[in-house]
Formats: sequence, C-alpha cells, structure tokens
Amino acid sequence: MIVKDFSKLSKKLGYTFKDESLLKQAMTHRSFKGAHNERLEFIGDSLLGMVVAEALYFAFPKATEGELTRMRSQIVKGQTLTAIAKELELSEWLLLGPGEMKSGGFRRESILEDAIEAIIGAVYLDSDTEQCKKFILSLVGERLQKLDPKTALKDPKTQLQEWLQSRKRPLPVYQVESTSGQAHNQTFEVSCTLDSGAVITAKGTSRRKAEQAAAKEALEVIKGE
Repeated sequence: MIVKDFSKLSKKLGYTFKDESLLKQAMTHRSFKGAHNERLEFIGDSLLGMVVAEALYFAFPKATEGELTRMRSQIVKGQTLTAIAKELELSEWLLLGPGEMKSGGFRRESILEDAIEAIIGAVYLDSDTEQCKKFILSLVGERLQKLDPKTALKDPKTQLQEWLQSRKRPLPVYQVESTSGQAHNQTFEVSCTLDSGAVITAKGTSRRKAEQAAAKEALEVIKGE
C-alpha cells in the first residue's frame, strides 16, 4: 500500500486543507484505484480561467480583448501549468497505477497539468471562491506580472486563422481522425484541411493539443507555398 505524507505537500502549496482527503484525491490519477482527480480537474480548469481573466482585466485596463485572450492563454496553457507542477515537485506525490508508473507517468506533462488543475478544484471545495482565488494568484502571480499585451504570443491556431483571414482565404477545417490508447492516456490524431486541398495531420495528448500541433505545421506549409 502506498502511503504519502500529503501534509508536506500542503505546506509546499502554502494552503492547509481542512479535509486532506481532497488533496490526496487531487494527486490521484485515474489509473490508480479509488477516487481520482478528473472531476476536481474539471472544476479547477474553469476556476483558473476565470481568476486569470479577472486579474488580467484589472491589471491591463488598456489591453484589447485579443490581447487579454492571448495573455490568458499564456498562463493557463499546459506548458505553463506543467512548469508550475515541476517547481512544486508534484511528481513525488502523484498516485499512479502500475502501468503509468512503469511508463514514466510521473513525468508526463498532461498528468502534471491535470494535477495542478485538480489541486485548484480541491482548494475551492475545501474553502470558498475568495480563498481559491488567492491560491490561484499565489501560483501564477509572478508570471502574470511579467506579461506584456504587445508581446504575448499567439497560439498556432490563432496565427493560422489571422494569416488566412488577412488574405481573404477560408478558415481551416479540423477533424479528429483517430484516438488511441487507454481512456486515461489517449493520443488524438487531428487533421487540418486548408482551402488549397492540403491536409496536415498531427498528434497530441488531447484534441486541443493535436489541433495546435496541426495548425503549427499548416502555418509552415502555407508560408512555403
């Protein structure tokens, strides 16, 4: 039986849980027996987007909707959440099934990203909206302060859309071609079809990631036409 001292993780997070079982659940992957973190992740994802959006709205009063959207994407994207998870060394507290352990699931970005969102959901259920807001800002505050509306990077799908629109070309069509793997560790293959007839496919651990990867490759294709 795996026993982990979640009180140490609680101290690292800077939040003391009244119900520590919520933190344990937040660190429990679907592959592990018992209550896992997917429902907590669902709540945390929504709260993260809302709190970051509000913080950006007041921090950048002159930023356009597009700039705010891009800055929010910079904070809530998987790469950023994975970086935060690694800074907190969450891998040490993940509860994974035997298969995920053998395949190195404790290093997998999608699992670390989900864990951060699940912890946010756990904090919310353990406290209230205001306390959860403070917790989220403690996680992303430094990164928020470093953002610049004028230099916030656009994600590949946005770049591709704007490139096509500026040339009065139709928007691409994305379609899921296949999914593979077990429910807790799926790989999506997505196609991106351009008006030229070109079809670009890419894979990712979620539909969103696969679409972004396909858009990135599509940009390279159309700029080379």
